[in-house]
Amino acid sequence: MDTLAMGTILDPPEATAAARQFIQVRGARKVYASGDKSVEALSDVSFDVAKGEFVAILGPSGCGKSTLLMMCGGLEAVTAGVITIAGTPMTAPRASVGIMFQDPTLLPWKTVLQNVLFPARIQHLPEMEYRDRAQQLIDMVGLHGFENKRPHELSGGMRQRVAICRALLNDPDFLLMDEPFSALDAITRDEMNEVLLDIWRRYAKTALFVTHSIREAVLLADRVLMMTRRPATVVADIRIPFGRPRDMSVTEAPEFTRLCTQLRGMIERGTGQLDRRPGDGPILQPGRHGGEE
Repeated sequence: MDTLAMGTILDPPEATAAARQFIQVRGARKVYASGDKSVEALSDVSFDVAKGEFVAILGPSGCGKSTLLMMCGGLEAVTAGVITIAGTPMTAPRASVGIMFQDPTLLPWKTVLQNVLFPARIQHLPEMEYRDRAQQLIDMVGLHGFENKRPHELSGGMRQRVAICRALLNDPDFLLMDEPFSALDAITRDEMNEVLLDIWRRYAKTALFVTHSIREAVLLADRVLMMTRRPATVVADIRIPFGRPRDMSVTEAPEFTRLCTQLRGMIERGTGQLDRRPGDGPILQPGRHGGEE
């Protein structure tokens, strides 16, 4: 059983080892070589993600968060260590993994519906069989009536809603999100966070979510992984104490503000150590850091 300074958290007895370790990262390392020089981006990264769990990754700018995400998606090779999804090493992209990037990367000449259906097309699947699901997703994210619009006719938030639908079309087991809302204004970003909360209420997908926003991480995630500066590793695995279903009202709680402040201090110090003061209360509980149980 894994522990942090705050104590121990027990997994529910019905959770199997396979479910608790749906994603396993063990000793992952990434080194970029250029000629006779090399740069170590990630060093000895280890953690688990349970099936249906939403895990956010925080850390200093340029520490390798996106690199780690792409390694988990099979889009970047692992220099050393191993990453497995559902017990199988992740060595190449899979149809069972959905990905959202910072840019929605929509095809400008295609309509909203056509963009959502595009994964079915490139995988040579019968588009008509996915059309109903595509429409349901479009309706779910509030884009009913925009099916035949093209990306230039949509706002930034609307384009990201289309990207979410596209990522969910195949009903993926695992969703990777690389700062998908970083380019949006604050109000639109909050709207998109509400969309994600609603999606997790409906589907409970397994997710890794990279963000620079501490507030966003605490609002959305079940756990937050804290990374150091380069060469980066995971130095803290923090369970978020707010239950689900969850909505924006949680951001008004004193515990939410206090937790955000503590996480900000951890990033600024780059140590991953919590700055606890008398009277702070049991805000933080340990997460499941990779290792022996």
